[in-house]
Amino acid sequence: MKKYLILSAAAIAFISSSVHATEMSSSAECLAKNMYYEARNQGTAGWLAVTAVVLNRVNDRRFPNTVCEVITQGPTRASWKDSRVRIPIKNRCQFSWFCDGKSDNPKDLKSYDLMLGFAEMLLSGGPFIDITDGAQFYHADYVRPSWAKTKKRTIEIEDHIFYRWK
Repeated sequence: MKKYLILSAAAIAFISSSVHATEMSSSAECLAKNMYYEARNQGTAGWLAVTAVVLNRVNDRRFPNTVCEVITQGPTRASWKDSRVRIPIKNRCQFSWFCDGKSDNPKDLKSYDLMLGFAEMLLSGGPFIDITDGAQFYHADYVRPSWAKTKKRTIEIEDHIFYRWK
């Protein structure tokens, strides 16, 4: 089982390397897609920040305990084609790109490959600095979600504002 330790800003977290190669590959792909769809127009600070939120959630018992489960978390419904297949409810996921009804296949493969390599490095035991100070939530700076007033704001990075539980 993969375990992550994320510490507050300026502290380094070490990620254990005791994960199976298939799980590692899947986690890296999920993390890379999340970086791609949430922060591809940003620099590495934006990529690190959205990654920190995912890893902070993995470490919080209130959220699922794997990278992919955190990223794909949200309500589902039965598919109209096959009732045994569950599909995400449009615009109700934790990370909006996952259930916006659009393709989840990156179009800019050069950027995606860069983020995939970055995700693999982070998940393979490279040092990780949580620049969000423990954030488990964020939103774009041009929206004002009602949930934000119930959280403690930690930092603004690029066009995202980050929060943690109060």
